[in-house]
Amino acid sequence: MAHHQFMATFSHLDSARLGAVFASAALVAASCFGQSSAPGANQQSNSVQGPEPSDKRVLWIIPNYRTFPTLTDYKPIAPKEKFRIATDDSFDRGTVVLAAAFAGEGELTNSNPSFGQEEQGYSHYFAAAYADLVIGNYMTEAVFPTLLHQDPRYFRRGTGSAWSRLGYAMGQIFWTHTDSGGTQFNYSEIIGNSTAVAISTAYYPEGRDVSSALSKLGSQLGVDMAANVLKEFWPDLHQKLPGHH
Repeated sequence: MAHHQFMATFSHLDSARLGAVFASAALVAASCFGQSSAPGANQQSNSVQGPEPSDKRVLWIIPNYRTFPTLTDYKPIAPKEKFRIATDDSFDRGTVVLAAAFAGEGELTNSNPSFGQEEQGYSHYFAAAYADLVIGNYMTEAVFPTLLHQDPRYFRRGTGSAWSRLGYAMGQIFWTHTDSGGTQFNYSEIIGNSTAVAISTAYYPEGRDVSSALSKLGSQLGVDMAANVLKEFWPDLHQKLPGHH
């Protein structure tokens, strides 16, 4: 009975997080549907650069350091650069904001009763949420991409119909680019997040079982998929906002 109660609470928490990210992704993507992007001067001029400074954070909060504007003239990055991306994503102020929000959600739903409530409980929730984000970033963006010679960056498609771009963004969770310029199953994403979930059992007293781990892994993959959609369409929406030049 206790196991079922925990799983219900755990599923509610994961569903709330996943739902919030997917809702944001749907909102951004919907604003771009019905339009097709054509390669323009701005895209060509940025073909060998990272995102513009204003696009370092999607929706002004979510860190966006791993996004690259195009696959044209592809050049691999060294392991040192992969770790730099993971570090930038992990210690950006947006990551702290996300951890704080997840901590508040966890305390509100009492997802881990052993953490307690009020200031001490919230500090436990915050530490765990922040650890989830940092460990996940390093596993999927640095450690496994280095070991497996895969490129952790998200390469925007930027052109074509909104539906084709949506499918492309979601598919990048399972298919990625190698350092040699080819394509390959995204082992770094799957194994990296699986490793992060396994490590998290060390600081989450409840739910140390296979079903809980699989639920958390599925939720994380869903969040990352929604994040890819945001990264694909955010620059289009950002261009439309008042005051953007």
